[in-house]
Amino acid sequence: MRVLGMISGTSHDGIDVAVVDFSRAGEVLEGRVGHTASTPYSGELRARLIAALPPARTTLAEVCVLDTLIGQSFAAAAAEAIERGGPVDLIVSHGQTVFHWVEGSQARGTLQIGQPAWIAERTGVPVLSDVRIRDITAGGHGAPLVSVLDGLLLGGQPGGAGALNLGGIANMTVVRGGELFAYDIGPANALIDAVVTSRRLNSRGFDEDGAIAASGRADARLLEVLLDEPYYRLPAPKSTGKELFHLGYVEAALARAGLRAGGTGPAATGTIGDADLVATLTELTVRTVADDVRAAGVSALVVSGGGCRNPVIMRGLRAALPGVEVAPSDAFGAPADDKEAIAFALIGWLTAHGLPGTVPGGTGARSARVLGTLTPGAGPLVLPAPMAEPPRSLVLTR
Repeated sequence: MRVLGMISGTSHDGIDVAVVDFSRAGEVLEGRVGHTASTPYSGELRARLIAALPPARTTLAEVCVLDTLIGQSFAAAAAEAIERGGPVDLIVSHGQTVFHWVEGSQARGTLQIGQPAWIAERTGVPVLSDVRIRDITAGGHGAPLVSVLDGLLLGGQPGGAGALNLGGIANMTVVRGGELFAYDIGPANALIDAVVTSRRLNSRGFDEDGAIAASGRADARLLEVLLDEPYYRLPAPKSTGKELFHLGYVEAALARAGLRAGGTGPAATGTIGDADLVATLTELTVRTVADDVRAAGVSALVVSGGGCRNPVIMRGLRAALPGVEVAPSDAFGAPADDKEAIAFALIGWLTAHGLPGTVPGGTGARSARVLGTLTPGAGPLVLPAPMAEPPRSLVLTR
């Protein structure tokens, strides 16, 4: 079965796609990764999306417009993936998260937009969407859903392994001794991107190659304030997002530290230069991730997401974790830039065969659930025969 996985993550910069051809051999699921790509949002659409995200105020009219525009963008990306990668049997669209409702340690709801009917109409292929909410109704966090992929890929690692995704938010799956748990650690790139974008430090909207952070020094006083965030002390499972970690959060932390952003020149009393601010936020990512990896007691850390392309973050993690092998997920057949799209393709295969797409230890749900809502394609909706038992492991190849 050929499945196209699609997602725009918490960096909300574009759409990642991956076509995976799945076949099962006994207890092993084999996935051949074919076409992969990343399609940036247009500058106008990204700016409009950012302007509507919390804590900004928006209207239902704007949500409706964005739902359509993002759905059309996903439809175009899906059509191009099929043209380049060949026909598929199912498309899985995560869409774009615009709000993840969490109160304390409990998730209450989640909203992803990008109307899937546009994808089904454009491609004629059935679309699985709205994949997070069923887990939340079962008491879970609806995140991190990539944990189902991590468990199948890393279950046989001696000494246990942590699978770390460094997107806008850092999340980690820990697989050790037949057990699995997963949760959101905190910001990976979210705060860095917010500062780079708002202060127009480059045209990319992120710290490319960690160049800005490398030119600055972390401020100890601000870092101490940032590390005092109560979220870090909540027990897992837990989830978070840009509802908490956004530009206003940085501005509030600066005020508590008695600082203000002071441009690129030499820092005067009470100011912090842009490079030092980005360096401090980068060190926050390194510190919070490293603390949790040490607590997990794993011998290997498999890293994916945009943050694994930031050499300052990766150097910081290796320095902070001398006894842990830190490597990108490419070594396990899941290219670091495409892993989440592959994970959603896997969820689509599982749903199509009547199998749960969650692991309770990964999300905190009472029990595993089959995920998603199906939108028919051009013809009747026909699903494969249900499977009684899920696969025990996954092998990915190119």
